Amino acid sequence: MARTIQIRDVDEHAYTVLRTRAAAENLSLTAYLKRQLEDMASRPTMAELLARADRRRAESGGVTTEDIVAAIQDSRRERDEQQWSSS
Repeated sequence: MARTIQIRDVDEHAYTVLRTRAAAENLSLTAYLKRQLEDMASRPTMAELLARADRRRAESGGVTTEDIVAAIQDSRRERDEQQWSSS
């Protein structure tokens, strides 16, 4: 079900910029703003992404500092081995 949103007291500069952008895409201001709002709503916010990461980390036990250090050391060892074998 479609809903109507009304926004009051939009700054003149912002209004002009938005109208110009809409016109550049051959859209009415309403169609342009509708598309922008739907695009914003389709993507998670940073807070939502961080909350999701926290939940996943809690479920999986997360990555320890030791895991990170071991991965870095393995990567460096592989890099060094590749450098020696290509010399």
